[in-house]
Amino acid sequence: METQLIIYNTLSRTKELFKPLVEGKVGLYVCGPTVYSDSHLGHARPNITFDLLYRYLLHLGYKVRYVRNITDVGHLENEAEESGEDKISKKARLEQIEPMEVVQKYMNTFHRNMSQLNILPPTIEPRATGHIIEQQQMADAILKKGYAYEVNGSVYFDVEKYNQRYHYGKLSGRHLDEIRSNTRKLEGQDEKRNPFDFALWKKASPEHIMRWPSKWGEGFPGWHIECSVMSTKYLGEVFDIHGGGMDLTFPHHECEIAQSVAIQGKDAVRYWMHNNMITINGQKMARSLGNFITLDELFSGNHSLLEKAYDPMAVRFFILQAHYRSTIDFSNEAIRASEKGLERLLASGKLLESLPVSKESTVDVKGLKEKCLAALNDDLNSPVAISHLFDGVKMINSINTGNEKIKDTDLEELKSFFSLMVFDILGLKQEKSNDADEKQLLSGIIDLILNLRLEAKNRKDWAMADKIREQLNSLGIEVKDLKDGFEWKIR
Repeated sequence: METQLIIYNTLSRTKELFKPLVEGKVGLYVCGPTVYSDSHLGHARPNITFDLLYRYLLHLGYKVRYVRNITDVGHLENEAEESGEDKISKKARLEQIEPMEVVQKYMNTFHRNMSQLNILPPTIEPRATGHIIEQQQMADAILKKGYAYEVNGSVYFDVEKYNQRYHYGKLSGRHLDEIRSNTRKLEGQDEKRNPFDFALWKKASPEHIMRWPSKWGEGFPGWHIECSVMSTKYLGEVFDIHGGGMDLTFPHHECEIAQSVAIQGKDAVRYWMHNNMITINGQKMARSLGNFITLDELFSGNHSLLEKAYDPMAVRFFILQAHYRSTIDFSNEAIRASEKGLERLLASGKLLESLPVSKESTVDVKGLKEKCLAALNDDLNSPVAISHLFDGVKMINSINTGNEKIKDTDLEELKSFFSLMVFDILGLKQEKSNDADEKQLLSGIIDLILNLRLEAKNRKDWAMADKIREQLNSLGIEVKDLKDGFEWKIR
């Protein structure tokens, strides 16, 4: 299969012509979520980016095996936290539930949010807890190769020894001397030979909830090893594309490379792709800054920074209007502009059904198609492809007003291509015309019910007030009492 798809390979720092390992087939692995909290705006970026890639590869005719993992294991997400408590266990302790209840709750939320954003499910979605034995086997294999060491029931990767033969840091462009100077030894890391060594298997402290038996004692896997295990298990020891956010380049993906090379003497991944970050009003998103917006809050409008609720398709279109390797700044003004652009695009699609047909064409449908696809072939340049689509919108409007003409065969080609680009490749959906009215009606009904609950509380009819709250909660509506009233959100 001959294609002209060019992608930017983070490893080579250049755009490269994409040639899959096996003709007609593509192996794609993308790092999925750690399910310990609600999915947030930052999660939308990588999932929309690689959904676009997945959709475009399918359009090109490839058979794609798309693997996206779920991190549901009680590991520690970075070496600085090694003496701390993992996030899933911490959440379980705070909510007084089992760790797997935490996992299930937030995995359900993640899947619901991805569906709302019209993100296609992967072909395989492995969970880290289902691959503990394989992670132990990989750690043991690295030990036998001499690139790891065991101490006090923990197994660490020996970065210094690995770097004597291979380059640790080649993906992120770092060198070991630089890493050494920027890494400090933390309390509880005395057993490591070097502070930058990372855990393949970690001995569980007595209070650590998620733990498994191993030849080294009870413990849990390191963060990086799960992706090395699951990607190669389902895609082979060498596969085509590994994707994720830029924040994962170091140390996570760097460590993945080291683990694979240590075992097989060669890289597992041929093309590394990384999306850039989303900022909010020019700032990095962080809970401490008060600008941390979950996807449920974004879709319901229940956040102090939001002027209103935003439709998932407006959010998707907003993200697609920036190139995946560029930063994108979220603001109410920016997403409102995306809403208007999306409305124009979808309205022109409806207009296609009633355009007048002529005996000749004065518009270049073929040229429009070539420009849009050329943009996507150029490292998934969705903003340029969308700008060409808006040239198509002008074309449609001009035909409708009689300033341009189109013959029936060109009109059918334009209809087909518009549907392909907007719905199949960009993954947008046509909103129902009454969606906004339905949302407004639902909001009014919930407010009415909660005002009745407030009246019940004022009458000290606590039983009725509790009953209303419990029934709303069972329907997925969370209610929070405030000093001067209440607030609610749909889970």
